[in-house]
Amino acid sequence: MYDVIVIGGGLGYAAAIVLSKAGKKVALIERNLEHLGGTCLHNGCIPSKNLLHRAKTLLELKEGFFDGEVSLNLKKLQNHISKIITSHTKAVKNQLLMAKVELIEDEGYVTDDGVLLKNQNKTLQAKYIIIADGSKPRIPEGIEYDGKRIITSKEALELKNAPKEITIYGSGAIGLEMASFFSTIGTKVNLLYRHSNISKKFPQIITEKLEEQLKNIGVNLMPNSEIKEAKTEHSKVICNINGKEFSTDYLLVAAGRVPKTDIVQTDKIKIQKGIVTDEYFQTTMPNVYAVGDCNGKLMLAHAARAQVLNVANQILGKKEKLILENIPKFIYTLPLSYANIGTKGVKEAEFPINYLGIAGSLYGDELGIVKIYADEENFITGADILAPNAEELIGIFSSALAAEVDIDTLKKAVFPHPTYSEAIDRALRRF
Repeated sequence: MYDVIVIGGGLGYAAAIVLSKAGKKVALIERNLEHLGGTCLHNGCIPSKNLLHRAKTLLELKEGFFDGEVSLNLKKLQNHISKIITSHTKAVKNQLLMAKVELIEDEGYVTDDGVLLKNQNKTLQAKYIIIADGSKPRIPEGIEYDGKRIITSKEALELKNAPKEITIYGSGAIGLEMASFFSTIGTKVNLLYRHSNISKKFPQIITEKLEEQLKNIGVNLMPNSEIKEAKTEHSKVICNINGKEFSTDYLLVAAGRVPKTDIVQTDKIKIQKGIVTDEYFQTTMPNVYAVGDCNGKLMLAHAARAQVLNVANQILGKKEKLILENIPKFIYTLPLSYANIGTKGVKEAEFPINYLGIAGSLYGDELGIVKIYADEENFITGADILAPNAEELIGIFSSALAAEVDIDTLKKAVFPHPTYSEAIDRALRRF
């Protein structure tokens, strides 16, 4: 009998370590222990950010101030990334073993009687079960995914050579990041999306600036495009887009992700789009929690980690609501990235980055902008940032929201000069 069983070795490992160190008897079930760390480490944000950071350097080298030809050796970079992933995986495994977490390599399923280990054909019991099985790419109907020419981000992140042409279907985080990367390294990129703009979620001014910077780096934007069918024929992908035939070398399907729910083998746990949970991530089965992508609430690695640690604290007797709106979100587009947190509020102020003294120091920074939102009592409610390293700058607002800071209090902070963070100070003074 275990105190806690964690199913899924992605960000679920954080709960296993915390709980085991607190004296609980903990088992972690992962179908492949070489995949500890999950999709983010192996097939998502870690390899993608390594690729994007190097592509950003390449973009700046091509700006025109450096002599000579520059190019990215993708094969060499992929070898470097592979070593990083191997090292990080070992580190995760060592942390688990040092914390005395029992590691079980098997497929675990939640049943009425406990956790069934498929390969060992036995059922384990625990006081608490944490499901952290993640998500998988969504492949729209009519698209014949083959993993060779019609690919997902997993295969795209493993390419050893830059394709001459790639068509990306979807303008969410994956689509925009991959469009930025491939276009920067010299691939012809077509970005298809079903609506007239790349997003209906971003503020209009940010949407317009993102579209402009994508065009500036050579991305071919194809709005109002829906793929009815797609299949590989003779080393080409043939697509039916709005009734017209379209040919491309590769089709990267970036149409979002869907929660994995097949781990649930009991009617006691309700499933809709994802595994249904309450605001404390408890499923409809007592003492069974679902965290991260599998509950479909917020599909981000750091959101999964926050949920996992929240549940671990609950099991240890520290129950506190996690405010999902206050978890930062970002997209690593090039040359500027976009980050968002919180809600809009009733007041807003914005400041364009090209008014700063540092403007012009980095390629494309003239399109940057900071928008800050506040409520009627001047407490900060959220922010939108388009800037170099926006994913770092948004942390200022993550801290502000956690501390429930108002505008006047944050104005007391002195931002270093010359930096892009000064745009936050300038925006605050426009309220």
